[in-house]
Amino acid sequence: MLRYIAKRILYGLLVLIGVVMLVFFLFQGFGDPSRLVMGQTGDAATQANIRKELYLINEQGEPIPKFKQFLYYLNDVSPICVHSKTDIEKKQLKGFFIGGEKKFGIKIPYLRKSYQTKRDVWSVLMQALPGTLMLAFAAMFIATLIGIPLGVVAAVKQNTWVDTSAIFSSIIGISAPSFFMGIIIAYLFGFVLSDWTGLHISGSWFDIDDVTGERRMSLQNLILPAITLGIRPLAIITQLTRSAMLDVLDQEYIRTAYAKGLSKRKVIWKHGLRNALNPVITAVTGWFAELLAGAFFVEYIFGWQGMGKVTVDALDKLDYPVVMGSVLVAAAFFILVNILADILYGVVDPRVKVQ
Repeated sequence: MLRYIAKRILYGLLVLIGVVMLVFFLFQGFGDPSRLVMGQTGDAATQANIRKELYLINEQGEPIPKFKQFLYYLNDVSPICVHSKTDIEKKQLKGFFIGGEKKFGIKIPYLRKSYQTKRDVWSVLMQALPGTLMLAFAAMFIATLIGIPLGVVAAVKQNTWVDTSAIFSSIIGISAPSFFMGIIIAYLFGFVLSDWTGLHISGSWFDIDDVTGERRMSLQNLILPAITLGIRPLAIITQLTRSAMLDVLDQEYIRTAYAKGLSKRKVIWKHGLRNALNPVITAVTGWFAELLAGAFFVEYIFGWQGMGKVTVDALDKLDYPVVMGSVLVAAAFFILVNILADILYGVVDPRVKVQ
């Protein structure tokens, strides 16, 4: 088991390095980022200092090759790094360092600073991350809570109106893009029917007290974006559960369980569902990772304060470090979730052996 987990982590790190390369050469490999930091105004000395800070030129003012710039960037975003004492103090790196002038250390990834706000990108994203995770968990909770029982019932009631309705609804859910459903749901339940639903067309996961300025959690605004984001995974989970249950209910051991006198409910929910959960786990874990990316448009539509809204706003302002950091954080979560999914297979179904 430990060897298998180590192998999966190694593969995940290789994928993450590939994502870092793609992100760097896509957003910073071309053009002059110093112009985005200082705007169209500023003297040559200011621009030179910014270019040094971004590793575009060395101390002698000579251009640094793109590949070397990438190595500097990789050293910044990597938890394992080598930094000078000056860099550690200047960038305010947080971690454990040993050595003299050049220090080896384990640190919190340094995603550099926002071009627009000059804030540390890691701090910006960590402030927004709870909103995105809250939205993704709520959407997947709704999808799983409704999708699995609906898929089981559709399989048990095969070829009835219940089964037909479940299939028809899931096809609509898969076909409808999240951004389109978001606009419809926001307008209908957050504007037209707002007096009855008590919901708003936009809002964050916290309210700010007008007197004290203190943040207070407000989950009321979570309902509409969570439903919007959960529609597609709900449809997928329903269909996968139905298909898996139909296969399982046709197995010999299910007929043996009935022959032993076990109740229909116990056979379906204890014996049948457990053996049908593997493809559902794949869908749940895979879609949870997808939701972190799919939440971007939903957050923007509903004004939900998460990584998605922060990233879209950063793209609009050409604030590339925030965009790059957001992509890397999302990729890291995607890899982590897939590793956890592989481990869960062996827990849920003993027939699956990790190697």
